[in-house]
Amino acid sequence: MPHGAAGARDESTRDRVARSILTNGPSSAAVLAERLELTPAAVRRHLDHLLDEGLVESREERVYGPRGRGRPAKVFVLTDSGRHAFHQAYDDLAATAMRFIAEAGGDDAITEFARRRVAEVEERYRELLAQAPENQKAEVLAQALTADGYAASTAKAAHGEQLCQHHCPVAHVAEQFPQLCEAETEVFSRLLGKHVQRLATIAHGDGVCTTHIPGPNPVPPVSDGEAARTTR
Repeated sequence: MPHGAAGARDESTRDRVARSILTNGPSSAAVLAERLELTPAAVRRHLDHLLDEGLVESREERVYGPRGRGRPAKVFVLTDSGRHAFHQAYDDLAATAMRFIAEAGGDDAITEFARRRVAEVEERYRELLAQAPENQKAEVLAQALTADGYAASTAKAAHGEQLCQHHCPVAHVAEQFPQLCEAETEVFSRLLGKHVQRLATIAHGDGVCTTHIPGPNPVPPVSDGEAARTTR
């Protein structure tokens, strides 16, 4: 095979590795190998190249809840430079505009802008979630977010679910103006009809924007005395 063709193939596979991390969040080399149907040695070679270029970095896997025995797994996440490679939607112009709004109207103006920005998204998503069964609402929300470029997924968690957004097109602006993340969280709560809690954000340096969605409220046990009173 000509050297140029081999180089192009490596570049294509390397892009698949990086895109898999973008779409699925922090991933170990073993998981990437299985997901992409590559050998572990090939994945490590591409990861080494991405590390050298500053497009990915390694860190200990973040565990929510009790941690088991043994050392945490090493996972790979995209750096800011790596995210730029996937065409961040907002640039310095957006940050400059936000700073102007802050200077002209203060924090209240930024909060109002953030809420107006997500109002259109909320309107589009509302009908989708209204038609979804209760136990599928989080998944439908994740699918809608993915269609808008947030590479979202859901995962089971203690006492509920986690909504994970593996990509954030406004991360650089949200780093300076957390009101954007707060307004988005408020929308999630209204759409799901539950008080959700943001656990992590890409804007604050986490690998994934993670939102906890509580499960159904457990029915409190009825004591014998209460049961007797209700039957009288």
